[in-house]
Amino acid sequence: MSLIPSFFGGRRTNVFDPFSLDVWDPFEGFLTPSGLANAPTKDVAAFTSAKVDWRETPEAHVFKADLPGLKKEEVKVEVEDGNILQISGQRSSENEEKSDTWHRVERSSGKFMRRFRLPENAKMEEVKASMENGVLSVTVPKVPEKKPEVKSVDISG
Repeated sequence: MSLIPSFFGGRRTNVFDPFSLDVWDPFEGFLTPSGLANAPTKDVAAFTSAKVDWRETPEAHVFKADLPGLKKEEVKVEVEDGNILQISGQRSSENEEKSDTWHRVERSSGKFMRRFRLPENAKMEEVKASMENGVLSVTVPKVPEKKPEVKSVDISG
């Protein structure tokens, strides 16, 4: 029971719990099956924007992707056309039980893919990847820069 009455659809808010502050959403239930606001959808939203950091060190290009809850078997790292690094995968949605009542579905599921065009100095044949605690690390070594050869010339005379 709430201390403050709700003016939007009879929903209640507990003023003592900051996580229960439900803001009225005029589009709630608009795109869910049967118009039920508490029913999860298959593939709620593809998380196409998996967060990826790309940094360049003197020795390599290093990518770190946040993929919480995914196993390494659910992620693919591929090299396309010689200089395109592609990271892709799929997060499955949870099984829904007929007796379950869903109050909120915010975690996304579905396929994701990120592609990066690497510069000419990348050694694409030596790409290494590892996954630890939901963070994918991809290391692409660089071709060492050729230093110009300097030859000393004797001065006659």
